[in-house]
Amino acid sequence: MADFLFEPPAPVSIPIARGGLFAVRRVYCVGRNYAEHIREMGNDEREPPFFFAKPADAVVVGGAAMPYPPQTGDLQHEVELVVAIGRDGAGIAPGQALDHVYGYAVGLDMTRRDLQGAAKKAGRPWEMAKGFDHSAPIGTIEPASAIGHPGRGAITLRVNGDVRQQGDLAEQIWTVGEAIAHLSGLVTLRAGDLIMTGTPAGVGAVVRGDVLEGSIEGIGTVRTTIR
Repeated sequence: MADFLFEPPAPVSIPIARGGLFAVRRVYCVGRNYAEHIREMGNDEREPPFFFAKPADAVVVGGAAMPYPPQTGDLQHEVELVVAIGRDGAGIAPGQALDHVYGYAVGLDMTRRDLQGAAKKAGRPWEMAKGFDHSAPIGTIEPASAIGHPGRGAITLRVNGDVRQQGDLAEQIWTVGEAIAHLSGLVTLRAGDLIMTGTPAGVGAVVRGDVLEGSIEGIGTVRTTIR
């Protein structure tokens, strides 16, 4: 057995409802998947889906607090449906895509919006605006075997108890199956991958001390405090 130069990091995992842990491999995100959010950001809602990524160790679980990140004065919330992939596949047809889904959770795609804006203006990658430390709080995963594959349901984000974002999964431009099909044409999806599927309108800034609570009807909640 090879000797590692240093101890490998512990696997990143998310609790599964009713017991067990889901080991996270990669975190993919769908950009601009709700028409109202696309319009509020001044973009073209007719564009095909595109994807960006966060590192697995950006995931925050168990309601733990997330630190306010450095190099930003405009940290913003984006509540999203998270799809947990449970079966490998490449070039997956939309009609078979849900067979690759293990379950669903609620997540927050936290964004350094000022860094994103500067990167977009300069034609540079968004990575440091999206893939920073602690940028993906995620709630408990509900297995599809227990809840099915929700195609509709209220998705809401509250900050300090006040509603900031509100929409419905039925308003997604690209369904979960379509997103999986598109993404699996670009990369091989494997068990342990997560797909964050986009956010409804109402994104906005948060500050230290704010309590964020995201929920999706029939799926669950996610909670974190900005410290």
